[in-house]
Amino acid sequence: MQAEATDILISGGGVAGLTAAAAFGAAGFSVICVDPAPPVTEAEAAGADMRTTAFLQPARQVLEQAGLWGRLAPHAAALKIMRIVDAGGETPEPRIVKDFDASEIGEEPFGWNFPNWLLRREMVARIAELPNVDFRPGVATRAVLTRESEARVTLSDGATVTARLLLAADGRASPVREAAGIGVKTMRYGQKALAFAVTHPVPHQNVSTEIHRTGGPFTLVPLPDRDGRPCSAVVWMERGPEAERLAVLPVPEFEAAMLARSAGLFGPLTLVTRRSVWPMIAQIADRFEAERTALIAEAAHVVPPIGAQGLNMSLADLACLLDLATAAPEKLGERAMLEAYHRRRWPEVKARVTGIDLLNRTSMLSPRPLRDLRAGALNALYSLKPVRTTLMKAGLGMR
Repeated sequence: MQAEATDILISGGGVAGLTAAAAFGAAGFSVICVDPAPPVTEAEAAGADMRTTAFLQPARQVLEQAGLWGRLAPHAAALKIMRIVDAGGETPEPRIVKDFDASEIGEEPFGWNFPNWLLRREMVARIAELPNVDFRPGVATRAVLTRESEARVTLSDGATVTARLLLAADGRASPVREAAGIGVKTMRYGQKALAFAVTHPVPHQNVSTEIHRTGGPFTLVPLPDRDGRPCSAVVWMERGPEAERLAVLPVPEFEAAMLARSAGLFGPLTLVTRRSVWPMIAQIADRFEAERTALIAEAAHVVPPIGAQGLNMSLADLACLLDLATAAPEKLGERAMLEAYHRRRWPEVKARVTGIDLLNRTSMLSPRPLRDLRAGALNALYSLKPVRTTLMKAGLGMR
């Protein structure tokens, strides 16, 4: 069978892979995107991803270039304030509350929050509008052979594709990364995250609230109202056995546990979706490139969901590759382009993975003296405005 030729083959059709397909397609490249699992695009469907993604300010330009922002904007919940609450005292009550306000560094909110299943729905619809993008759900990458001039990829349906650039967006256990012989460093926490959505009587007022006690942060991120009630996405990080116990509690008992863990800040929390459980690790690949191959998103790096960094790091990967590709389209996938991508992204990602690893370990602290030390550090950092604004800009990836 004769091989099919394309500019870019994207292995992985999650949020990062679909965004990359739309972005490179909008830039005029021919793209094939494959994923073994068809995307779930309805909230109530089996396997729906109940997590949410907060796109931070720099991501908006990428989404606009990809023709996605116009589709997503009507569903956005703006994040104007990031609130950190320390509830690490003897009882689960707020003892320190600090607001990081986006108005201190500009007119835009920090970012905009969306349910992951909705992102997939709108991205699949956008890709369908692009004649140069071919999305093949239910098809996996089976084998990879690269040479200086191209990547030759065998797919699970028997097709063979040659590409000038193979883009690995196929997750933390990336088959493409493995085929390229790239190693990874992994940090494990013995921790899992529960993801779900709640309604509550106290309005969120577009404030993302991160509550620290032990085990990891309990974070409420604004969503649009649901049935006339304020609604938030929740990521509740705990040590593994406790997360598993919480995941199967009867709903009334789970809601009581949520009320206590949220320090009652939003009143009684009502569970409105199913609960999903995700293992927490931090991970970084030894390199972000190989011959004719680039790693992005969780194929390149994984971080716990703190500060909305995960997918925004992935979109920064994409923005960097897109800049290099559009500056010299004739050199797409060549060694010099891919080495430039690695040089630009790897040190930045390494610094963020290290910082988020430290923040997560701090959030897990159990001994009371260490929790007191954490509260004191938060107070000190927040009180210095130059430090506060620097932290906010760094979180957004701004210089």
